[in-house]
Amino acid sequence: MKNLMIAAVLSLGTMTAFAQEENAVQDAGTAVEETATEATEAVEETATEATEAVEESANDAAEATEAAQGDFAEVNAEELPESVTSAVSKNYPTASIDKAYVNDANQYKLEVSLEDGTAGTLYADENGNWIEM
Repeated sequence: MKNLMIAAVLSLGTMTAFAQEENAVQDAGTAVEETATEATEAVEETATEATEAVEESANDAAEATEAAQGDFAEVNAEELPESVTSAVSKNYPTASIDKAYVNDANQYKLEVSLEDGTAGTLYADENGNWIEM
């Protein structure tokens, strides 16, 4: 009987140890899940902030470019100085001027298209010199 009682006590102790170990594993799993969730949320927040920063930078760059170019007002292509139309003809013989604009500094913004269907924007001063904007 004494042996039976010792065996029962040992079995009870082993079962208690297993139960404690199972609880510890469950607690660890819960902690891992919580940490993973927090990490995912932090990554998503950082990605959102980065996207917003990039968008803000792009907007700032667009505004800076617009400010640097000055305010252009549309003009008829026929109103362009001969030096500007000659520069286009000389450097881009297949180009046609679709739209033309001028700013207060007598700089011209020209929207041109080529026979092959490509299009682009050129900038020239009043003397027909190409400028970068």
